[in-house]
This record gives sequence, C-alpha cells and structure tokens, in this order.
Amino acid sequence: MTASDRQRIDKWLFFARVVKSRSLAAKLATGGRVRVNRDKVDQASHPVKVGDVLTVTLERRILVYRILATGHRRGPAEEARLLYEDVSPQPSPGDGGQAGAKELPPVRDPGSGRPTKRERRETDRLRDRGEPE
Repeated sequence: MTASDRQRIDKWLFFARVVKSRSLAAKLATGGRVRVNRDKVDQASHPVKVGDVLTVTLERRILVYRILATGHRRGPAEEARLLYEDVSPQPSPGDGGQAGAKELPPVRDPGSGRPTKRERRETDRLRDRGEPE
C-alpha cells in the first residue's frame, strides 16, 4: 500500500459530505468524535485507507461508514456516496420509521431558563400579597 492510497481523515470527511467544511471536519477529529477501526482519532491528519470503518458521533446521531474509496474533490452528493458504504445501526421498530424519531428530544432541567407564564403569575401574586397598601 502506497502513501497515495491513504488520505487525511479531515479531507475524507469533507469530500464525503459528512460535514460542511474542512475546518469542521478537523474539529470533529481533534475533539475525539471520530473513531477509525474502533481507535479514537485525536489528529485531523490521521490517515485513512480503503476498508477502514469510521464511527462518527455527529450531534445526536452515530454514523458508521466503511470507506470504499478516497476522494479527489468535494463533488456532488451522488459522487460523495460512492466513497463509503453506510453500515450505521438500523432504527429500532419502535421508532415508527420516522427519520427524526431516533434522535432524543432536548432536555432542560426544571426551573432553569425563563419562567413559564404560570410561574410568572404565581410570582406576581406573591409580590402583591407581601406589599402593604
């Protein structure tokens, strides 16, 4: 295997259209959100080759791709799909087949953030009682 058979992980992620820019791909790699053959990547310059399996944690999704080819440019989406085989886990039958059902809903701790209308009214009632007229 020659050096031309290998490609930087950030370039491959950019060419395969996993992320929108190469700088985002570099941040993804250095942030520990990419694994190559189950080994965590800590550099954007980590080389990948045909046959490697990438596990990418992107937002609330886990993507698992098997590399079929290295890219030469960031082309159209049809060209990018030829670079990998998607072997991500299938959604469970309980999801109802919806694309967004696999993602977890946002979670906020009770009492954090802005008060609700009900909480504001309760606060106003407490303030009105405490003041002498």
